[in-house]
Amino acid sequence: MLASLTSIATLMLSTLLMMTGYGMMNYMLPIRAVAEGWSTLTISMIATGYTFGFTSSCIITPYLVQRVGHVRVFSALITLLTVSILLCALMVDWRAWTVFRALSGFAMAGSYLIIESWLNERVQNEHRGAVFSVYMIACLVGSIGGQYIVPFGDVTSLTLFMVCALIFSSAIFPTALSSAQSPSPLGQARFDLLKLYRRSPIAFIGSLLSGALSGTWSSLGAVYTQNIGLSTMEGATLLAAVLAGGALAQMPIGKISDRMDRRKVMVAAGVFGVLCCGMMIVMGGLSALALYICGFFVGTVLYPVYSLNVAHANDLAEPTEYVTLSSAIMILYGLGTVTGPLISGSIMENAGPDGLLYSLALSFALYAAYAGWRMRRRSGDTPDKGAFQASSLPMQGTEGVSALMNDQPPAGDGRPAA
Repeated sequence: MLASLTSIATLMLSTLLMMTGYGMMNYMLPIRAVAEGWSTLTISMIATGYTFGFTSSCIITPYLVQRVGHVRVFSALITLLTVSILLCALMVDWRAWTVFRALSGFAMAGSYLIIESWLNERVQNEHRGAVFSVYMIACLVGSIGGQYIVPFGDVTSLTLFMVCALIFSSAIFPTALSSAQSPSPLGQARFDLLKLYRRSPIAFIGSLLSGALSGTWSSLGAVYTQNIGLSTMEGATLLAAVLAGGALAQMPIGKISDRMDRRKVMVAAGVFGVLCCGMMIVMGGLSALALYICGFFVGTVLYPVYSLNVAHANDLAEPTEYVTLSSAIMILYGLGTVTGPLISGSIMENAGPDGLLYSLALSFALYAAYAGWRMRRRSGDTPDKGAFQASSLPMQGTEGVSALMNDQPPAGDGRPAA
């Protein structure tokens, strides 16, 4: 386990810096939009620019990696993030911001895809759940740190935009200057939604719903804090509470799902999410502390559901399918982030700030219901995690990715769909 983490240390540092800039940008821009007097629906439409770029990147980035390699593409995408935030500072217009957010969405999705395919090459299957949890923790901790930078500046000035750009640009250095071996260039880059559905229908539908969940909160969470009257620091604390919940829950949920049918964990996460959203609606008006506590528990399932989808798909994938399925998951996730903010923005226009929580509860309910339905439909074809690890199936790590690079057929038999 320690050797696996050491091999990806510089990648995790770049991820941490990138997500610090992302957290700052994602909190700063909605607050600036509210200060400009733009409506919730307009802000949600700006978010669709981000999701358009996000989804497009899932298709285009694998081909770029195939041509020039992981490190060069990652550096280019981080540069694009820097450019996008500087452009937002130079031209404050919601139509222009929609385009600039598309640039940042393209860069973020590409970066996620590169990082996750990089991890799949470096990590063996027995440590996959734990390492991906560390990766998600780095993402969430970086986001929390970035959000807390915003209250120390003025969102209507240029300073915060410049600081955010500096943080983004610094994320290039750890991987660019690392002496660690770079991943092999991709021998094949494509996505296959039908293959993902055949391997894991739950990961297919779950990716859409996890995109709706995280897209809704990421795009409109800061707007929610402003509309209920929180200060910038209080709003950062609420967003941090949600992220902290996700960060702290990653490892326990990952370990639990490694030891039992992941679909049961998915059902439990969805039901718990509905209950927590309800509690946040009822208890949130009592005090800021009550709001933070409720937000923390919402976060414990809001972010980990994505990791459950990825892990479930990887459990059932052939070694040569990792990048293909990862691309498909990211595309579906991107499509989910389109619908989430638009639906939630419309609900918030009519139902007020709590409309955001109604939308989240609906997505959680659908997630739990579909996972439960799949369990009833196919109750016996997902192997016990202990038996799966002890089987003769090949390791889902460096060996599997090496086969992909050389266009070799996968070892072992196919796996059943869940």
